[in-house]
Amino acid sequence: MTLTLLLDLDDTLLTNNMNTFLPAYFQSLANHMSSHANPTKFISILTTAAEAMIANDRPDRTLKETFEAAFYPSLGIDAQQVKESIDIFYHEVFPTLQPLADPRPEAVQLIENALERNFQLVIATNPLFPRTAIEERMKWAGISPQDHPVNLITSYETFHFSKPHPAYYAEILARLGWPKRATVMVGDDFENDIQPARRLGIPAFWIKPNSSFNIDEHNAPPLVSGWLDQVIPWLDTTPTDQLQPSINTLEAYLAVLKSTPACLATILAEIPIQSWKQSPLEGEWCLTEILCHLRDVEKEVNLPRIKNIIQESNPFLTGIDTDAWANERQYIIQDGPLALTEFIQARLEQLKLLSSLSQADLNQPARHAIFGPTKLFELVGINASHDRVHIQQIHQILNHLNKHSYIHSL
Repeated sequence: MTLTLLLDLDDTLLTNNMNTFLPAYFQSLANHMSSHANPTKFISILTTAAEAMIANDRPDRTLKETFEAAFYPSLGIDAQQVKESIDIFYHEVFPTLQPLADPRPEAVQLIENALERNFQLVIATNPLFPRTAIEERMKWAGISPQDHPVNLITSYETFHFSKPHPAYYAEILARLGWPKRATVMVGDDFENDIQPARRLGIPAFWIKPNSSFNIDEHNAPPLVSGWLDQVIPWLDTTPTDQLQPSINTLEAYLAVLKSTPACLATILAEIPIQSWKQSPLEGEWCLTEILCHLRDVEKEVNLPRIKNIIQESNPFLTGIDTDAWANERQYIIQDGPLALTEFIQARLEQLKLLSSLSQADLNQPARHAIFGPTKLFELVGINASHDRVHIQQIHQILNHLNKHSYIHSL
């Protein structure tokens, strides 16, 4: 079975009660930084900044950027002035918090069994920590990034959404190139791990719940509960078609639409400008052409159609050959990074518009030249599907460029 396995870290792969760990972590960091700020004030502002990350719904701002905007100005400190001190904390002081956590031997066995099966692995921990702190906690769990290579670790440097936003899970899948394979989330926290993953449409394995929740199973992806050592046997005996993501609700569509600009900003950030116009095969689009296409479709197709359906009664939507624009508008000679910026701005406009709509608005009908009778809800789904296709296309290009040494790291 080819499968993408999303694994929570704290109290899933590692026994680490956040109600105990977070206060100790905050106090330790505040004490370390006491020469720069009063510890009590420091913890108060740190808590507020962490809450800002959890609340962030902007795909154009990473969690780190969100944190820093809420944290340093309130403290009256310049980030660069304390960078060295904070780096020392995470390399020298943070590891001393290890006694607060306990490893779970079955977690290492789960990882090793998954690697033997060639599963795609994600450490899907709440990305409110720096990457250094997450890798340190992985070591506490007996999981070494060197000995147990995973495909993705979610951290605040590169992620834009946190748990419990379904967009967090969409951003994971976008970062992986929207793999066409079975996908399962494994975690202990129903409200942060299980529920939002299932709201996106991802099946889940709930690690032996200690509490009961009112769970609506109507049209929901599969949910199984059990111990950590039961995950692999369940995966081995469950038909693959039962573990396929099912993205078919408005909330899931919106999560996908949010994840696209977030993902693109991350995966394209370090790509040399000369690689933006490298095409894997003759006749196929390069990165610049795809970004120009996404920008123009967003500005000239998606947004006008949404507005037409809202403002008019059962409007007729003409079919447009947007692929032809690549040659007609000479995308190849345009500025790819600028196209990305303009696409993100247009996408923010679409998201703002969609967030204001009622259920009645979403049920407004339209007549599409190609699809026939449709509704706004269905067109939003088409927009999300269009995103996924081009994210897959971009990943294929990046894999090609990396393989042929046009770029050295992704």
